[in-house]
Amino acid sequence: MTAKLMQRQLTRRQILGMAALQTAATLGFTRIGLQSARSAEPDAVESAPAIVVGSGYGGAVAALRLGQAGIRTLVLEMGRLWNTRGADGKVFCSTSAPDRRSMWFRTRTEAPVSTFLWLDVVNRDISPYPGVLDRVRYDAMSVYVGRGVGGGSLVNGGMAVTPLQSYFAEQFPAVDTAEMYGTYFPRARSMLGVNTIDPAWFESTEWYRFTRISRKHAQNTGLKTTFVPNVYDFGHMQREAAGTATRSALAGEVIYGNNHGKRSLDKTYLASALGTGNVTIHTLEKVTGIRRETDGSYVLTADRIDDTGAVVERKEYGCAYLFLGGGSLGTTELLVRARETGTLPALDRNVGTGWGTNGNVMLGRANHLWDTVGANQSTMPVMGIDDWANTANPVFAEIAPLPTGLEHWVSLYLAITKNPERASFSYTNGSVKLGWTAGQSAVSVGMAKKLFDRINSANATIYRYDLFGAAGKVFADDFTYHPLGGCVLGKATDDYGRVKGYSKMYVTDGSLVPGSIGVNPFVTITALAERTMARVLAEDTAP
Repeated sequence: MTAKLMQRQLTRRQILGMAALQTAATLGFTRIGLQSARSAEPDAVESAPAIVVGSGYGGAVAALRLGQAGIRTLVLEMGRLWNTRGADGKVFCSTSAPDRRSMWFRTRTEAPVSTFLWLDVVNRDISPYPGVLDRVRYDAMSVYVGRGVGGGSLVNGGMAVTPLQSYFAEQFPAVDTAEMYGTYFPRARSMLGVNTIDPAWFESTEWYRFTRISRKHAQNTGLKTTFVPNVYDFGHMQREAAGTATRSALAGEVIYGNNHGKRSLDKTYLASALGTGNVTIHTLEKVTGIRRETDGSYVLTADRIDDTGAVVERKEYGCAYLFLGGGSLGTTELLVRARETGTLPALDRNVGTGWGTNGNVMLGRANHLWDTVGANQSTMPVMGIDDWANTANPVFAEIAPLPTGLEHWVSLYLAITKNPERASFSYTNGSVKLGWTAGQSAVSVGMAKKLFDRINSANATIYRYDLFGAAGKVFADDFTYHPLGGCVLGKATDDYGRVKGYSKMYVTDGSLVPGSIGVNPFVTITALAERTMARVLAEDTAP
């Protein structure tokens, strides 16, 4: 089969999948499949040969490859389908004017930058609704996750970074790095729609002045900066700037979703999966339990909720093959609960261990009056300060936007540090707890501070003290955008994501990554899932 023919077939599948998604959105279905688009009736699937839990990166890869293999597959997603326009004519609300669409059953938004000039002017009161962004809180750490068909791809900044090969090999010593970097990373990047900004446009546009200022300050310090690719369509962004396309990244949209330009999973992997005709997605259904029957099949318990969060139905689903793609939190919690309550007692003791924050720390710097960052800022980061080769203090710092529509002289960063600290999940009194401590976060703060102290010293600048609460917190170390680990590859699973102790059960998400990958992790998660699915379909499934 030629590459051109494969491209045409993939495009056709995506078109069919998008039609199914649009039909479901128009008619309000919570069950989405190709049959829905053809007959205007939802598929009533209560069992399938394969079930995928979650529709984020790992789940989306599993769904597509199973569908292409001709295996009837059901995807269970706890969030909603984001394809219906609100009263303002938009699917997603803006960052500056959030409404109930912004957050998962909250009465107030919880943005990472919570104050400005120490004033509580960032967050807004909202009515509870199954919104697109959730902040899951534990005792000393909170985790941002996406809720909806497409998971975290709906709410992240789209930075599609492939990790340094030597660090990947350090984290995954049993994985063939040549195969990963020769086959699976390229496959993931191609399917995700990764592209790069035009360097000439970057240098000239007002929308990335904030990045160029941070680059200048890094260069003044003797530090290296590097462009990073993205899944946002930069051609579309240039048309936004020219006034020939509707603005999204140039309209402050990011943490509560992008209405245009972004190649989220519902437009790539999941659209192609639905286009096979073998995949059905159920939305607003949260899997709460797993057990194994005597015949070796799996039964999942799921709660179907409505827009108020009320459980309207408790359901059971059966399958022969189970793929867990609920993310570092979702998958780990399900398995820890199943082991400790005795429904899957043979799960390995490593389930629930090896969790980390990818060393995340957010901070801001105050620039001089002549170093303006610009009132207009794109929400898609395209550059990072790369000091990872500094063995004494390895840090990769994403140059992040702070789009307020006014000049504020703030340079914002999300630092990724090589923090070796890890935590475990435990089951206590019916709930799963995370054992991360403030002291473990302090390790990341120390590393970020060493880097940015150097930048401030070289440029005679200071930190901002007004962005993360009235107490003057400089380093936001109590949340992460990059939760990793909990079911680490080669420990809780074999070297291909097969769950130890149980056949035909697989993990395909970020819980496989041992707490740190050194860059934004979703390309790594996608590539590992591609590797798992290639092996599983070759060795485990019936012809």
